[in-house]
Amino acid sequence: RGGGHCQRPAHAGGMMKLQRPRRREMPESTVPLINVVFLLLIFFMLAGRLSAPMPFEAAPPESEQQNRPGDAAATVYVAADGRLAVGQTESALDELARRVAEHRGEDGGPVRVRADGRADANRVIAVMDALRDAGVREVRLLTRPADRGS
Repeated sequence: RGGGHCQRPAHAGGMMKLQRPRRREMPESTVPLINVVFLLLIFFMLAGRLSAPMPFEAAPPESEQQNRPGDAAATVYVAADGRLAVGQTESALDELARRVAEHRGEDGGPVRVRADGRADANRVIAVMDALRDAGVREVRLLTRPADRGS
């Protein structure tokens, strides 16, 4: 056929198909994962124990009163077997006044007594008397709320 005519390539539908450039897949971002881990870290820091551990186990007796005690500069622990501690240091009854004075500081705030519910009541009274004799004006006996479910 004649010399200078170009033939058109045959395509379906008369249009030429072009390949679309492939999109490069972006790597997964780690920023959301870092955010979640950071939030969990903050949660567990805030939800964790904020008070100092007790020197020995002392489960306080139950109370009908629902008030929570305020902060005190010193806490005296009375174990079920009668042992005493001021803060984290075990102490004898005759050393109690000196140790409480060290922990209270100059403000002379209230002293908390956290006695085990199984501790002898006479021992707890002796501790409270020793605190009164040491010049403590306010003693707060810590209790836990009574179970009202029964």
